[in-house]
Amino acid sequence: MSVVAPLPSRKLVTASYLLIAGALLLIMWQGLLPGLLCVCIGFLGTRWFARLFDAGLDRLLRARSRPDVADPPSSWSRIVAATLVSLAPIGLGILAFSEAREFVLNAPEQYQELLDYIARTVLELRLKLPPDIGAYLPEGTAEVQRIIAGYLRAQAGALALTGRAWLGGLLFAYVGLIVGALAGVARHASGGRPLAELLKQRITLFGEAFGQIVAAQFWIAAFNTLLTAIFLLFVLPHWELNLPYTPALITLTFIAGLVPIVGNLLCNTVITLVGLSVSPITALACLAFLILIHKAEYFINAKVVGARTQMGVWELLAVMFVAEAVFGPAGLVAAPLFYAYLKKELQAARLV
Repeated sequence: MSVVAPLPSRKLVTASYLLIAGALLLIMWQGLLPGLLCVCIGFLGTRWFARLFDAGLDRLLRARSRPDVADPPSSWSRIVAATLVSLAPIGLGILAFSEAREFVLNAPEQYQELLDYIARTVLELRLKLPPDIGAYLPEGTAEVQRIIAGYLRAQAGALALTGRAWLGGLLFAYVGLIVGALAGVARHASGGRPLAELLKQRITLFGEAFGQIVAAQFWIAAFNTLLTAIFLLFVLPHWELNLPYTPALITLTFIAGLVPIVGNLLCNTVITLVGLSVSPITALACLAFLILIHKAEYFINAKVVGARTQMGVWELLAVMFVAEAVFGPAGLVAAPLFYAYLKKELQAARLV
């Protein structure tokens, strides 16, 4: 005669919901969203690589005519996968530094060239604008450099805080990646603790929602990359305007586009600055196109994510606008994920 496990009490279920909701609010309040996203990436990435290694080892064993070994050592594959996920950012950082070394060494010359270019552009504007308006523009390279130095001096405190915030965000993100990788390796036997089991259910649903959002964001990044490639390879050359480093910019668009909203803003800024190095008209054309893409990102994101998570476009748009108003850009990034998780909880409870 089988024994049916007792259902958890209403107090325990409520406590599990409150703990998860409190943790998510604390993450948003303290600006730990990059760490949370990297925890999910580290966990899912470790499990994905582990399954990949398991499948490869299984094929290798079968090819060597060893059918007696049915299950490959999954603990070994998980350890290798966790190590790979944890060390990948360090390897990418070293590669990026080696590639950017020449750019850093040539930075003073490029800075002087940029100053000369800005001074020539400002001089052309002074000649074309009415004298009363042109008098407000700087007269040469020395004055442009003085204005830039004065602005940087005035904004030194804000720049330092911004740099500290970015450094802290990167540190939290890397620590979160390691935590997620270690969680992907860990094996926890069920001890029959009801609250722990309920929290595990909440976290599992959150992970499923994150996986759906990542899959949707992949297609959004691919769509943005396609539009950007058409613009850079066909539209601008049609107007006899060509941007340097076009293949690198297209690659950056896809990689940065995997990060919702913020990644799009990053590649928009880079492409506009590259366009400015060609001409002000090119920069304005890039800016206008990229602003259009950024505004369309709301609807593209809502449509694709809604299709993946069974959410209406109007639902996701409303949540994104409200979250941005409350938490700023971080809320805009978190809104699809948190709302997808909420919808999964409601569906699991058969309330919607």
